[in-house]
Amino acid sequence: MATVTHRHEAPAVDSLPFDTELIADSTDAALHMELSTSTREDISARTAIVIKQLGLLLGQELGTDQDPTIRALCRQAYRLLELSERPTKETPVFRAFFFMRDVAGLIRRLLWVYGEKNRS
Repeated sequence: MATVTHRHEAPAVDSLPFDTELIADSTDAALHMELSTSTREDISARTAIVIKQLGLLLGQELGTDQDPTIRALCRQAYRLLELSERPTKETPVFRAFFFMRDVAGLIRRLLWVYGEKNRS
């Protein structure tokens, strides 16, 4: 019979590193997809990934208190995160594709803001 003598504590989500390179690579992949060669499944999978990454990015300090332009970008991001704005199975493929590109493009702008704000 095995007993547990040491309990491992998982790191808090806030203490996990924020991987800007992974997010940049993911948005590059989304922005390089072509409507003519992408399946709906590919578009939906990539959309789910970039939506999650947008949420992570919005959890970072972006300086929204100091800059109205950044505030506007964040408002746009929160609108895209609303379930009512996201594509459904009934959404035409081209609309789902351009929604994915809109999210990826907005992430790129917010990543630039994050990079400028956190430059060492």
